Amino acid sequence: QVQLVESGGGLVQAGGSLRLSCAPSRSDISMNTMGWYRQAPGKQRELVASITSGGSTRYAESVKGRFTISRDNAKNTVYLQMNSLKPEDTAVYYCNADIRFTYSIHNYWGQGTQVTVSS
Repeated sequence: QVQLVESGGGLVQAGGSLRLSCAPSRSDISMNTMGWYRQAPGKQRELVASITSGGSTRYAESVKGRFTISRDNAKNTVYLQMNSLKPEDTAVYYCNADIRFTYSIHNYWGQGTQVTVSS
């Protein structure tokens, strides 16, 4: 079994920064596309940013220019640097990854980390 372990959430004032990290609980695997989603109360889960194994990135319009996704392939870790945070960024942030095993690829979700931005 594999788990995606997230860290870095918390409470920050508007205009501040946070950095989220996500890594698998095992090292004997490879990661394809990795990404971050978020879900605010009463809203659907939405894609925030994703990054392929080759480094191609994709962002939600609402975070372009403020958030940066990156990955360390040697550590199988994905990061989300969040700058100029706004109260509307408040949500539970979930890591998502396509994990490549010897004979198959499966999609996994992390348990979520709370990000709260106060005005």
